[in-house]
Amino acid sequence: MKWQYPVLVVPSLPANGMALFPFILVKLEKSKYNEVIIRHEIIHLRQQLELLVLPFYFFYLANYLYNRSRFHNHDEAYLNIVFEREAYANDAFPDYLRRRKLFSWINYF
Repeated sequence: MKWQYPVLVVPSLPANGMALFPFILVKLEKSKYNEVIIRHEIIHLRQQLELLVLPFYFFYLANYLYNRSRFHNHDEAYLNIVFEREAYANDAFPDYLRRRKLFSWINYF
């Protein structure tokens, strides 16, 4: 499947996928064809655009640090980042990107 964003393979990536506008980075070549991973990262790219890219990274980190103080656990802190909550809740739905409303991540606070 052809995506509207460039997908780059970065074997040293610490995660299966990552969105760094305008790129989607994946750890494994086969992940370029994994629609759930790519959709998850495109959701992040949309979030980044909504926040004009750089503020997204600030809010993402701030939300992670806040969650880290709440949960004292990296995995729980990461999974409760508002941006991740939206992406994980919807990455399995092929039509989500078509029906997603602007700033949908706000609903995941």
